[in-house]
Amino acid sequence: MINNFESLLSGFASAITPINIFFGLLGTFLGTLVGVLPGIGPALAIALLLPITFTVAPAQALIMFAAIYYGAMYGGSTTSILLNTPGESGSVMTALEGNQMARRGRAGAALATAAIGSFIAGTIATFILAFAAPSIATWAIQIGPADYVALMLLAFTTVGSLLGTSQLRGFVALALGLVLGLIGADQQTGLTRLTFGNGSASDGINTVTVIVAIFALGEAIYLASRFRDSGWSIIPMQGKVLMTKQDWRRSWKPWLRGTAIGFPLGVVPAGGSEIPTFMSYSFEKKLSKNKSEWGKGAIEGVAGPEAANNSNAAGALVPLLALGLPTTATAAVILVAFQSYQIQAGPLLFITDPDLVWALIASLFIGNTLLLILNLPLVRVWVKLLKIPRPYLFAGIVTFALLGAYAINGNIFDLQVAFMIGIVGFLFRRFGLPLTPLILGLILGPNLELQFRRTLQISAGEYSALIATPMAKILYLMILLVLLAPFLYKVFKKSKLNTQK
Repeated sequence: MINNFESLLSGFASAITPINIFFGLLGTFLGTLVGVLPGIGPALAIALLLPITFTVAPAQALIMFAAIYYGAMYGGSTTSILLNTPGESGSVMTALEGNQMARRGRAGAALATAAIGSFIAGTIATFILAFAAPSIATWAIQIGPADYVALMLLAFTTVGSLLGTSQLRGFVALALGLVLGLIGADQQTGLTRLTFGNGSASDGINTVTVIVAIFALGEAIYLASRFRDSGWSIIPMQGKVLMTKQDWRRSWKPWLRGTAIGFPLGVVPAGGSEIPTFMSYSFEKKLSKNKSEWGKGAIEGVAGPEAANNSNAAGALVPLLALGLPTTATAAVILVAFQSYQIQAGPLLFITDPDLVWALIASLFIGNTLLLILNLPLVRVWVKLLKIPRPYLFAGIVTFALLGAYAINGNIFDLQVAFMIGIVGFLFRRFGLPLTPLILGLILGPNLELQFRRTLQISAGEYSALIATPMAKILYLMILLVLLAPFLYKVFKKSKLNTQK
């Protein structure tokens, strides 16, 4: 622990340089911006900016991307409270009570508890990240390829099961991602797969192209197909962004409880911040002494979910840095940024690139502080951004997406892929299929195949080696429980209804 603290201090020394602070500030600004503007999430923003990895140093780019991730968690609360339109999925629960507070003239208090709670949760969670990730990485060095196969299958199973309206939709999305990841030349034999004679596809489908297209083009087409009005209905701000003493008394416990719920659910592959924010909201509602206020503007319903949202973002960075395993779409895009620099995120990261990873962790503390400083005084400025006409906004996004897709290789084939994936993204939104399983399947699929083959090579083709270790057995048991959980829940619910009759 002492070594971790010393490493963190050295990380602050690296992070507190003019150029790194500039990129951190730029990331916090852009993150808040994409959080405020509905329909633009952090995954899309980072994907659009991935081409800068060709010209910017690794520390600067990764600091900016992490700041965008944190910033989007902050910014989403603004539109949830003032528009009743969550800027990103983690702010859905905030809208339930936050918008009601705004309608009662308490928008300032709602925005303040969201911002301060996000700062406190983000700071606590980042401290845990700084001390937990190296320990997990040290342990992860000892696990073998069979354990990694089981770990990735668990991630696929939980994300596929927990996201979307049904397991079937989640696994359909995952299967498509795995297929896209297999296109191109085999890593070991060199044989091409699923190219259908197209030489341009022999190098595989570019991950950045898929991410940009499915988030940017798919979302733009979907919103264009449903565009009706010309502006947002914004509740006007009244008074200052401040909290009363009573607000503080009612908020500090939900902040801490939200942090305790959000962080561990970010570490495990639960698929994002929707689950912890829902759990925090439900938990606070059960514990509340002011149950009559719920649905009419209970401040606990804003404080808890916002803390859970931000601590969940820090938790998602633990498996990303320590295991090279993303648990959210945004973490998956950040993993692509690591790969762009030929840096392998995972157990050896703290050994091979300690200066980079500790500067990144230290920058999270700095970015979290910058976000608090930026958000509270500039709320009215962020609200004015919502006056940008949405057709202009998404036309700009589509333009940058297509330019980014083409600029990667200067290849028309990438543009063709982008248009096709954009249509897939639209169909996903139209029929309620989750995007995160597709992204994880695309990025982790080739690695899963590599570890699977490595296991069989070590065991001379014995498939029993896949379940030979104690850790693998435990992980496969967890996979079985995740698959059976919805069925068992339905049986339990049905039997409970029958007993009540």
